[in-house]
Amino acid sequence: MKIVRKPEWLRKKVNPGDQNEMRQLLGELRLNTVCQQALCPNISECFACGQATFLILGKNCTRLCSFCNVEKTLPLPVDNDEPGRIAEAIARLKLSHVVITSPTRDDLPDGGAKIYAATVAAIRYMSSTTRIELLIPDFRGDAASLEAVTASRPDIIAHNVETVPRLYQIRSGADYERSLQVLRACAMFAPDIRTKSGIMLGMGEDKAEVLQVLRELRGAECDYLSIGQYLAPSRQHYPVQEYVAPERFESLRIQALEMGFSHVESGPYVRSSYHAGKYV
Repeated sequence: MKIVRKPEWLRKKVNPGDQNEMRQLLGELRLNTVCQQALCPNISECFACGQATFLILGKNCTRLCSFCNVEKTLPLPVDNDEPGRIAEAIARLKLSHVVITSPTRDDLPDGGAKIYAATVAAIRYMSSTTRIELLIPDFRGDAASLEAVTASRPDIIAHNVETVPRLYQIRSGADYERSLQVLRACAMFAPDIRTKSGIMLGMGEDKAEVLQVLRELRGAECDYLSIGQYLAPSRQHYPVQEYVAPERFESLRIQALEMGFSHVESGPYVRSSYHAGKYV
């Protein structure tokens, strides 16, 4: 396998010392974050300023995506007290904007939609001014689950398409058209709630494919967009095919805005939840 070396613009240092206070709080409240599970390169920066993307419904995923570092073993039973602990953490951190996500839980009849809704309710009770962004799985396209999530009235509902349709073999169990339909359904159930999606570059896609995905996301009434560089968590994961230059990210940002997206974050270190508060 060809090893593609990281360029200078992808040499961000991770400082564990900047993470201590956040890690202590997460341990005390028995909470997970996608920052830790996904080995996010922005973890020191976000933890140091009191920001985290909370991972509900455990940390074990029922799907086998080859690009993702989230654990893929048998999920634990649902923890019905978790929404309250999430709300407590948010209140203690005094967050103005929070992102809540989860692994895919195909083992649950509703995919975990009820816990998402309960989490929104708990946060609203303890931190009424905090903006809430839900980064949801596809719930296998189940309309009742999507309706339950939108009825909980978060401020933003995000669902990432991750890559172009041709490369969807790396998203085991996912379906590109189903992901577009998730965004359409959320816009239909709650037209006033903003929707968001994200895509990674460097997985073997070409420019025309990326632009087509952006057009189709706008066609699905997606408002916000993140574009970032794919970084393989280990040599056992899908390998990076290309490190995309910052200039190309900026070009795509401009093109996406011209297509009608309300806000676009695009750059090598951009992740769906990175600088999430800037979208509003």
